[in-house]
Amino acid sequence: MKKRIAIFASGSGSNAQKIMEHFKHSKVGEVVLVLSNNMDAYVLQRADNFEIPSHIFDRQELYHTDEVLHLLQRLNVDLIALAGFLWKVPDNLLKAYPNQILNIHPALLPKFGGKGMYGSHVHKAVLEAKEEESGITIHFVNENYDEGEVIHQSKFKIEPEDTVEMLQFKVQQLEHNYFPKVIESILKKM
Repeated sequence: MKKRIAIFASGSGSNAQKIMEHFKHSKVGEVVLVLSNNMDAYVLQRADNFEIPSHIFDRQELYHTDEVLHLLQRLNVDLIALAGFLWKVPDNLLKAYPNQILNIHPALLPKFGGKGMYGSHVHKAVLEAKEEESGITIHFVNENYDEGEVIHQSKFKIEPEDTVEMLQFKVQQLEHNYFPKVIESILKKM
């Protein structure tokens, strides 16, 4: 029986799209829901393109009710993938899905993680710190931003001419390549 995946995203959703593409014909898993805290997020259009239902929520619904949790449970979701989701995951989801919520971070944790460290903010910090390499980290989610157990890291050498945009492009290539594969490997162990 296929495992059921829910994706949380706040923005464009390029990682979400790669996950949806990867699992479209998979025997291991399927994406059954895309959730967003942003009614204008392009990820909602991407979900619609794949004929995957979506759900938009606000802070009240996520943090002060069990509506999102009950929706995931009604759909028998096995695994949650955070694909550019910027809010902290509430305790009720963490308790219901222990080691079943994955996040992708655009740097090599534990460096350059935590609140406010997302997107170009991360790449700018990496360049300002004169790091020799950067990459991605895929990790389980716990109660603290970017501190859950690391599942996978991939890296690349930073070239002297690299800009924030170049780092963002290189990181995104790694994300698109590895996030769906890591999700599949986790599903196979469930």
